[in-house]
Amino acid sequence: MADKPVGKLSLFSLTAMVVGSMVGAGIFNLPGRFATATGPFGAIIAWAIAGTGMYMLARVFQALAERRPDIDSGVFAYAKAGFGDYMGFLSAFGYWLGSCLGNVFYWVLIGSTLGFFFPAAFGDGSTAIAIIVSLIGIWSFHFMILRGVEQATFINTVVTIAKIVPLIVAILAFIFFFNYSQFSENFFGGVGMPEKTLLAQVRDTMLITVFVFLGIEGASVYSRFAKKRSDVGSATILGFVAVTGLMVAITLLPFATAPRAAIAGVQNPSLAGALELVVGHWGAVFISIGVLVSVLGAYLAWSLICAEVLFAAAKSNDMPKMFAAQNGNRVPANALWLTNIVVSLFVISTYWSRDAFNFMLDMTSVTALLPYLLVAGYGVLLARSGVGYEKTPDKRGRDQIFGWIAVIYTLFMFVAAGLKYVLLVAVLFVPGTVLYFWARREQKARLFTPVELIVFAVTVIAGLIGAYGLATGIITP
Repeated sequence: MADKPVGKLSLFSLTAMVVGSMVGAGIFNLPGRFATATGPFGAIIAWAIAGTGMYMLARVFQALAERRPDIDSGVFAYAKAGFGDYMGFLSAFGYWLGSCLGNVFYWVLIGSTLGFFFPAAFGDGSTAIAIIVSLIGIWSFHFMILRGVEQATFINTVVTIAKIVPLIVAILAFIFFFNYSQFSENFFGGVGMPEKTLLAQVRDTMLITVFVFLGIEGASVYSRFAKKRSDVGSATILGFVAVTGLMVAITLLPFATAPRAAIAGVQNPSLAGALELVVGHWGAVFISIGVLVSVLGAYLAWSLICAEVLFAAAKSNDMPKMFAAQNGNRVPANALWLTNIVVSLFVISTYWSRDAFNFMLDMTSVTALLPYLLVAGYGVLLARSGVGYEKTPDKRGRDQIFGWIAVIYTLFMFVAAGLKYVLLVAVLFVPGTVLYFWARREQKARLFTPVELIVFAVTVIAGLIGAYGLATGIITP
């Protein structure tokens, strides 16, 4: 099995993995989420912050792919290389868990989109029928992926192309109906919206910007399948530039076609409602179909990434060995089984959630921040050490700047998220550490260094505070 040749992915396929991972559910909800929080002026500031921060993170991924070509499945492996075994585990577990939560969000959005056509059955995406349909979808994808990664990545490439079309049509429609007077009226806040400071407006958009940028590391995660290592960094930057342009357009152009209050009041997926305000009912139907295609494609990409992260972590002895097992099609089967069992349990739990849609979106965003912070930190450490820069020492200073900006950005995102979500993430991290104990016991290795023990203690304390908050109702999901 191990001797079977590994299929290789081209630059185009790797870029499609990045675009396919990023263009999923989030982009179709930008108009309503931004209109609820701010007007065009605040949106421009928010995208300037998010775009700069994520571009720096993309450059860190690119630099690490070039300087450390020996490290595969980069997200958690970079954290381990820079900060030790336990931080590497937390990065791997956090990234995997966040990906699982993101997949739950996708199924909630699919349900709410079907609710546009069948409101009684699907409602907001968390009805019993919506959950049953989601579970059928989860396990249908599961058995398809078990047939092979190359087949799944080919399907992802096709779906990526198909789902861009509704976005382009929506952008062209918004441009055609562009009304400068309406845009000016909305620019600093609009009519009929509550007064908020500019800082509060920008802060309220931060988690959605993190969510829509998730997947920027898609090429890095699949680096072991790349034909050329240099393609990993190139695919990351190409995917980032293309998707950022789409997201900014989808956010700003609706402000020139309808009052901000009207955009804020549309049903999710809000791009469908925003286009309906402009062209009529057919626009909402068209976008809703695009949402279903897009989200199913993104779910496929993230299912692959979830399994790949667990598999790679097990291969490097950071997760139990059982997750390193592959089937005859070189698919990490045990990792895929655990992923879809966890996703299914979270989907079932949405039945009791007050607002599963936004809660899953925000939790996914916060869970991804720790892995991103550790990657950015490792980028700084690597540039300072000079490892990998022997032939290009002049680039060390530049890459340190990129790394530091990415570190500051991710720390700012933690602050913007608020203590509630940080504590809830810790609640999930504490039981997850059982996997770390399991893996270390298999390796007969020491559990913690003194510094790692402090990190573990802080995580446990935060988890206990979060659990107490949930039990007493101080923290509500």
